[in-house]
Amino acid sequence: MNPKGGEASMVPRERPTTYYGRPIVKRPVWKPEIPLYFFFGGLAGASANLATAATFAGRPRLARRAWAGAFVGVTVSPVLLIRDLGRPKRFLYMLRVIKITSPMSLGAWILAANGGATTLAAGLNLLAPRRRAGLPEIGAALVGAPLATYTAALITNSAIPAWSEARLEMPFVFASSAAASAAGAALLTVPGEETEPARALGIAAVVVEEAASRIMLKRLGPLASAYEEDEAGKADKVARALSAAGAVALVAGGKRGSDGSRGARRARGRRAAKHPAAPGGDPARRAITAAGGALLLAGAVCKRWAVFKAGFASAADPDQTIDLQRDRMAAERRPGA
Repeated sequence: MNPKGGEASMVPRERPTTYYGRPIVKRPVWKPEIPLYFFFGGLAGASANLATAATFAGRPRLARRAWAGAFVGVTVSPVLLIRDLGRPKRFLYMLRVIKITSPMSLGAWILAANGGATTLAAGLNLLAPRRRAGLPEIGAALVGAPLATYTAALITNSAIPAWSEARLEMPFVFASSAAASAAGAALLTVPGEETEPARALGIAAVVVEEAASRIMLKRLGPLASAYEEDEAGKADKVARALSAAGAVALVAGGKRGSDGSRGARRARGRRAAKHPAAPGGDPARRAITAAGGALLLAGAVCKRWAVFKAGFASAADPDQTIDLQRDRMAAERRPGA
């Protein structure tokens, strides 16, 4: 009923809009260096964990290559962050205090701690190829996992709907993408007989990333359009295609023919022990594996770019903010809320 006692109007209520359709929340001020920072930070953190695991498993070649990847990642990351900040001293200012409730403050300290530990561990493993894992390696691995995932907490701790509402799945997406990039970087340089751990890691990371992404998009509902349309959608499709192709290449590169018997594997192990510098492995399978590693790296870069651009698309769409607020208000009015 209307206020005058007549019948309620049958005219549908108009969709709420903002003033002249302008966005409600501000778009991110980050530059294109930030998604690359996300990628190299994930590469550094995941590679440190892979290198430490390879050291404990007695695979020195894989460990050295993984430490090299971690060192590259942790060296490039501060450069990209400083370029976004504009001045080097702004990064140093972030280290003056530690604010537990700020992902940005914690992230700066995590990056600094991982950089010191990774540099020391990479240098020691370069000087002593048969070195056992010590405090630098363990420290780099412990700080590596937060380095690979804190950027997910950084973007989800915002007012942008497509980011903030993905806070449950985004850490898994970033962690698996980082693991895929670490495996891909290692597979480009690791000798054929030591690629098995990195290959298994790369395949598992692609599976987990795809599953986490699908769960995230399904739970986001209408907000998922920020990840599925326009530039973010194109980048995400490319990322998923590259990662899937990389995983298929790793599976194909790991297949064994008639020489896969136990006796043949023992013979290859004895030859590798006598000639440790030999690359080993079938050249064709080695090339396929290296191509799979390159595809995983490219897929990880595109994935971070897709997430980055989805935030811009979500901030520019006022309907996403309005619909999210209306859903929350409706949930609060429900009995027992």
